[in-house]
Formats: sequence, structure tokens, C-alpha cells
Amino acid sequence: MSTLTQRSSGLVQRRTEASRSAAAADRDHGCGGEEDYEPRRVDEQDDDDSGDSKEARLTLMEEVLLLGLKDREGYTSFWNDCISSGLRGCMLIELALRGRLQLEACGLRRKSLLARKVICKSDAPTGDVLLDEALKHIKDTQPPETVQNWIELLSGETWNPLKLHYQLRNVRERLAKNLVEKGVLTTEKQNFLLFDMTTHPLTNNNIKQRLIKKVQEAVLDKWVNDPHRMDKRALALIFLAHSSDVLENAFAPLLDDQYDLAMKRVRQLLDLEPEGESMKTNTNELLWAVVAAFTK
Repeated sequence: MSTLTQRSSGLVQRRTEASRSAAAADRDHGCGGEEDYEPRRVDEQDDDDSGDSKEARLTLMEEVLLLGLKDREGYTSFWNDCISSGLRGCMLIELALRGRLQLEACGLRRKSLLARKVICKSDAPTGDVLLDEALKHIKDTQPPETVQNWIELLSGETWNPLKLHYQLRNVRERLAKNLVEKGVLTTEKQNFLLFDMTTHPLTNNNIKQRLIKKVQEAVLDKWVNDPHRMDKRALALIFLAHSSDVLENAFAPLLDDQYDLAMKRVRQLLDLEPEGESMKTNTNELLWAVVAAFTK
């Protein structure tokens, strides 16, 4: 998988002047970023911010996209080739946290996380179009596929023409439209010389700032130095934001000493061994399988 195998395992550092200049070129390009979202049951809501209204409650996919969107321009970086596969990883973890997916039993010889198949635990609709579409693919596919294969298939990164129908199309645009419905973004048309493009600038800065604060606090004020004591959604968001190359956007506003401490703690998380962590109590094996797929 090109985006998985080519992704550096290192952290994104603060931008140099040269990289800022390259990023400025993004304003001449762009890529768009829907989905419905039903209120989850009480047992599925424990990881949400208590301050979020029901309408503003975001999925992992929406949170990662929102971190990656430029506030005024309303599109993700033209140079970001990681977010597509990152969003598919978000879908798998979201479905696992909602009790829809799990990994097959490891067996007596204990298969590795990346060798174990993804199993549909429940096919109950989530009320979310993208999640239900992915869940249907996984439920209907026999024999089952691994986490890494599903990230490839849902991204359309396969050489097998018989499996191209697994690709989820226009994911960023569909997610952005859903954020418009939640009052977080708006929709505009921008002219880029040869073509017009739909963009989604930020309209509700409070929600994005609350999201950024949640990411920052997870590795600063609320740091517990144990991933299994961390909020599972916050833990997943940190891994997925890094894999999608948008974590820097959450840490950029920090002071230098806070930034260095946050990045040091993120590095500690990235240096964890997914195989070992998945065997501990109070864990979600599929979450660690997705982490393994992006950090292997």
C-alpha cells in the first residue's frame, strides 16, 4: 500500500521557512473533504466531550478532517497524501469502538495483529452513511480480510480490478458536507484559474478549538503515561491524526516548551509495540491493529 509503506514513522516537526513557503502554494490547489451521525447509546457515548451538544458530536473521521482543513480556505493541504488512508483507518476504529467490528481470535499459535482478519461482530446500522457502507463491505466479504487490506481496499489502492468496488468515493467531500450540516463548516465556490472548486471554510471556531484543546490536553494536562488509562477515542485520535499528517495543526499554537513536551509524549505513544499493547487488559485489539498498519 503506497501511502502506508511510504509514510515516515517520524513525527512532523515545526515547519521551517522553506516548508512554510511550500505550504503557501497550497492556496493555489485544494482537495475537498459527509456523513450522517446518529446519537450513540449511553454506553457508546462515554468518550465524547461532555461539552459537545448532540448536534456537534463528531466522529473520528470528522475530527481528523477538521484538523486537516484550512480554516479560511476550506480544503486540506494539496501535499497531504496520507489523509485518505488515515480516514479509512478512522472508519475501522470507529466501528470497533461502536461494537461493530473485532479481530478474529488469535489462535493457539497467536497470529500477529496484521495477520488476523477483521470480523463483523454486529451488523446493526450505525445511522452513519460512510460507516454503514464500510460495515456492509466487511460483513459481505468472504473470506475476511486483514486491517491493512481493508485500509487499501476502502482507499481504492488495489491492483485487483475485481476489488475496486470496495473503494469509498468522495469521502472528504462527504465528511465536509456533514460538518456543514452540523454547523461547523460552510460551503463556498472558489475559482482556481482553470476550474471552480467547492470549498468548506470554518464557521464555528468554538468546535474546532475544543477539538484542538482535547488533543493538546491528552498529552499535556491529562497525560497519564499509560495508553490503557487514556480515553480510547482521544488515544485513537492522536494516532490517526499523526498517520493522516494533521497532528502538527493541533500542536502549532503551543508555546515552544509545551510543543516539545507534547511531541515527546506523542513519540512515546508511537514507540509502543502494538502487539504487546493489544494483549493487555482494557484494550481494543482492532485499534492496535490499525496502529500497527500505520507504524509498521
